[in-house]
This record gives sequence, C-alpha cells and structure tokens, in this order.
Amino acid sequence: MFPLYDTIPSRKKPYITYTIILINVIVFLYELSLHTPQLHQFFFNYGLVPLRYTWKYTSKVKYLLAWKEINPIIFSNPVIPFISHMFIHGGWSHILGNMWFLWIFGDNVEDRFGHFNYLMFYLSGGLFALCFHWLFNLFSPFPLVGASGAISAVMGAYFVQFWYSKIVSLVIWFIPFLVEIPAVIYLFFWFLLQILNGTFADITGSGVAYWAHVGGFIYGMIIGSKVRRHYL
Repeated sequence: MFPLYDTIPSRKKPYITYTIILINVIVFLYELSLHTPQLHQFFFNYGLVPLRYTWKYTSKVKYLLAWKEINPIIFSNPVIPFISHMFIHGGWSHILGNMWFLWIFGDNVEDRFGHFNYLMFYLSGGLFALCFHWLFNLFSPFPLVGASGAISAVMGAYFVQFWYSKIVSLVIWFIPFLVEIPAVIYLFFWFLLQILNGTFADITGSGVAYWAHVGGFIYGMIIGSKVRRHYL
C-alpha cells in the first residue's frame, strides 16, 4: 500500500515545504558527488552521532574503542549536527520516501500553522525526535541522518488537525487499484507500526530510527492539538 495524495487541498502555497524539499534534494545531490571515504566523513560530521556527546560517561570498552576509531574524522562544530542531520539522507529510497511523505502531509499543516510557525515547528519537531531517539541509543557510534523525525512531527500534527481527511493509496493485489483510507486510521496504524518496529529493532538490526519517528509523531500531536484549538 503506497500513499499518493490526501483529499484536502491547501489554501496557500506551501513555500516552506517546497523549500525544505529543495534543500534536501540539493544536499543529496552533493552527497552523490562525494567518493565513499568523503561521504563517510560527511555523515559523521553532519549527522548526529550520540557517542560524540556521551563517550565521557561510559566505562564500556566497546564504546570507548568505537569513539577512538571515529573521533579522528570528526571536525564539525558540535552544535551543527543538531540541525544538519535533518537534511542528510542515506540513499535514494531514504530521500524519496521522506520527501514524498512531506509532500503529502506538509502543505496542509503549513497552511494551518502559517509559514514561519511551520518552519519553527518542523525544526523543533526534528530536535524532539532526535532527543527521543537518543534516549534509546545513548552510546550509539552511528550517525543519525534523515528528515523522518521532523516529517513524523508533521504527520502527528496532521493526525490531530485533519483526522477527517482521506489518504488515497495505491494497492497492488493481483491488479493495482486505488483506495481512500481515512487519515486517522492510516496514521494510527503507521504510528503503531513504528512502535512495534522500534521495539524489535535490536533483533532485526534494521538501522532505521523508529524511535525518532515515534517521538516526532508524539510532538506533532501535542503541538498540533494546541494549534488546532487556537485555530477553532
């Protein structure tokens, strides 16, 4: 099942959503120009590596050895990754999936929030998602990259603000066909799937930051509910 579009048109042009997508695409094109060692260094410098900030607080040899290995390739200001990680992606499927979901859900949320408030919400949602991910990965030596935490916040806001909408999705079952799924059902099961996947992520070793998705969605629901009450 693949979502194609929602049934609620936005009243205004979602300029911030367009700009965010454009920045992500430009950064990804830059990534494609890098050779593997350069790309590896780029991820560790501008992705968020939890161990970079927590290695002093562990006595476990495996984490200290991991930090000793990755420390020489890190030179960026330690504050930059908190924002830059949201604009970096690990491959074609990663960026296409994220940008597609932002395209579907971002315009209506931006319409409801207003352009500037939406930008602040997007960035703060990404930061909240990062912190939520961090709680479950305090000493991870792997860089967190991707816009999915911030986009999950957008989806959480959409869930409480446009629950009555429908998501037109492509279903392939012998033959492809379209089906309209209530947004409240689609997003509820998406959220539930993130929790289940996050719970078993250590077993599957998927490398997907499911808890960032969960944290972002929760943040989006909280802020979206407040904006919705004010709007009404």
